[in-house]
Amino acid sequence: MAEPETQLLSSSARSIGISLSDMQLEQLIAYVDLLEKWNRTYNLTSIRDRQEMLLRHVLESLAVLPLLQGSNRLDVGTGAGIPGIPLAIADREFPYTLIDSNGKKTRFLAEVKRQLGLTNIQIETVRIESWQPKTVYDAVLTRAFADVKTTLTRISHVLSKEGSLYAMTTDSVAKVDSAIPDNMYLHQAKEIRVPGQDWAFNVMIIGRSQGAVV
Repeated sequence: MAEPETQLLSSSARSIGISLSDMQLEQLIAYVDLLEKWNRTYNLTSIRDRQEMLLRHVLESLAVLPLLQGSNRLDVGTGAGIPGIPLAIADREFPYTLIDSNGKKTRFLAEVKRQLGLTNIQIETVRIESWQPKTVYDAVLTRAFADVKTTLTRISHVLSKEGSLYAMTTDSVAKVDSAIPDNMYLHQAKEIRVPGQDWAFNVMIIGRSQGAVV
């Protein structure tokens, strides 16, 4: 494992309130190794710089962890596994389902799961609006998936009655709040600043309004 990268991940994670074990650090570095390797052929992400992968993909994903509630978690439009893979590595106690309609991306995720031994993830190759899972989810995560109004429409059938959408976005609070339908409400908006980055993003936590029909 590259010592500078280990130190970067460890110290940056601590600064956002997350303690990573040596094994978790190894797995996160191995994930970036695989992402970098597969990206040369399959164009899984537009980010090519390795350190930027660590900051933008791994640390931004981990920064959401302290906000998550609920035991059953779904990453919609996960792509190359963002934020689901880093979260599943750092949070082995809870199951994560990663869904994407792009087969080459879910094949990559299957290889990540196999090589890293991530027994707490399930991978689905399907469009969220046509997916009919056997369970509903307490926490639904999205990152650059669609605008909030569209996202809420697409994920409503998989969100539990007490569950929340955690939307990672650069949109303003005012823009998001104005797009939320009457049966939902903005529970919390948290600005996230990752060490090493000169810009921030928002995590919008959106739940069902009291008395809303599921």
